[in-house]
Amino acid sequence: MTLEFDSYPDIAYGTGSDIDLSIGERRQLWKWEAAVGYRIFAAMRWGQLGDGHITCRDPEHRDHFWMLSYGVPFREATVHDLILIGPDGSVVDGPVHATANIAGYNIHHPLLEVRQDINAAAHTHTAFGTPWSANVEPFRAISQESCSFVFNQAMYDGEDLEVDSTDGGYRIAEAMGANTLVILRNHGLLTGGLSPAEAVGWFVIAERVAEVHVKAPNGVAISDEMAKHIAESFEDPAMGWRTWQWLARDLVPDPTVVL
Repeated sequence: MTLEFDSYPDIAYGTGSDIDLSIGERRQLWKWEAAVGYRIFAAMRWGQLGDGHITCRDPEHRDHFWMLSYGVPFREATVHDLILIGPDGSVVDGPVHATANIAGYNIHHPLLEVRQDINAAAHTHTAFGTPWSANVEPFRAISQESCSFVFNQAMYDGEDLEVDSTDGGYRIAEAMGANTLVILRNHGLLTGGLSPAEAVGWFVIAERVAEVHVKAPNGVAISDEMAKHIAESFEDPAMGWRTWQWLARDLVPDPTVVL
């Protein structure tokens, strides 16, 4: 497959992150998806206080991961602003004098180490995910999108909101288990995926689900039987990837701005 970064790939049912690429091509693709993902967050007015992070592991050095250099506004993110973080938190590659987001390292390093089945994660503080997390309750099947998570979510009940060490990150990873979404008590949402596009797509879906829960706190849930039926298609990993594609086209129409 020849990668093209001046246009978005075709969206079709069944398409997703699982494509055959060389290590170098996959690194290029994931960094591009992550940079666009940061701009998607910015367009949704997330991360304006420097809160949040989108990360992806390096496909060759799997104990290293890429994320945006601290201090770069999400709306200005480019692939050249991404830095490669080593297992010890040091900056291995990226712009001169670039620094890492400390909380980002403390959360994402343990998560990607423990969750070898995912390659990316996304987290930021949002208008609905954060207030919903203060209820310390999981999502219920009160909307179609909710069914993406009702059988695929976890709750982290820790009060260490600062996550000032990797110990907190390991506790989050343990709580998340094999799920796509973990709701961080009094903190917000965190999602994982096979690629940055997946992780970001799932995060936006989760935020929409949180909005429904905040606005309809007493909403009547559908039956587990029907929720499971809907989840058969809405839990598909490709759903996160396709959501990123729709978001990118709408909010970052020129994909070359991150190059």
